Amino acid sequence: MTITATLVKELRERTGAGMMDCKRALVEEGGDLEKAAELLRKAGQAKADKKSSRVAAEGLVLIKGQSSEGRHIILEVNSETDFVAKDENFSQFAELVAQTALAKSSVSDIEELMTLEVEGETLEGLRLELVTKIGENISVRRFEILDSDGLVGAYTHMGRIGVLVELDGGTVDIARDMAMQIAATAPEYVSADDVPQEELAKEREILVAQAMGEGKPPEIVEKMVEGRLRKHLDEMTLLGQPFVKDSDQKIRDLLIENKATVKRFLRYEVGEGIEKRKDDFVQEVMAQASQSG
Repeated sequence: MTITATLVKELRERTGAGMMDCKRALVEEGGDLEKAAELLRKAGQAKADKKSSRVAAEGLVLIKGQSSEGRHIILEVNSETDFVAKDENFSQFAELVAQTALAKSSVSDIEELMTLEVEGETLEGLRLELVTKIGENISVRRFEILDSDGLVGAYTHMGRIGVLVELDGGTVDIARDMAMQIAATAPEYVSADDVPQEELAKEREILVAQAMGEGKPPEIVEKMVEGRLRKHLDEMTLLGQPFVKDSDQKIRDLLIENKATVKRFLRYEVGEGIEKRKDDFVQEVMAQASQSG
């Protein structure tokens, strides 16, 4: 039968596959649109599986909330390149994942999340379709839901850093200031009380060794270590940090002044903890040159 341009166009719009791939699928399936679409999906999944091993360390951090229900989500979706992370199809997929997770009363992990359905298709199926369409590995890496009856501050920086912070007391402005502070300074804990004892002991041991190496007497070493440990704790805890908008004021004092307490925070940064591939372009060019010779 004759495969019309209109039929090819319809299949392309439905699947996102290339024009020639659509035509070949229609020819193979005798012009049956449904069978051709299924054939393309199967081929696309095979391609997506091959791409799944490729490092995806770029992407987008997204924050969504249902203020009326006190439900918020922070989500990271990864791509291989920053170019794709700015693609409208990619951002729409991330939005869909976030909204779907928010609408579910309880979803515990990525595996469960990706089995959720949107209009008869699972999120995993939609991810595979996107991989085929874009040509890069796409990964829904992590998410957390924050349910709170209190005040929640949210802040995202260019889609690369996202923060949710829960306060007891305070104001909307203070909550946002805390979210921006956490985004800018990346504290590890809220306060010194939250730092594990084993971590404190290890840091103290390092500081003692450093002070002893400077040839100080034991009584001086003890004072030096305590001072340096306090400074270290201030740097790694939110309450000990200077306020980014006023370096003369500590966060702990700002919170007291505004009758607020930070209960917890979630901070995501795109690609943190992922070992990015480093291409050696000199070696690559030399290898190509030797092959062409």
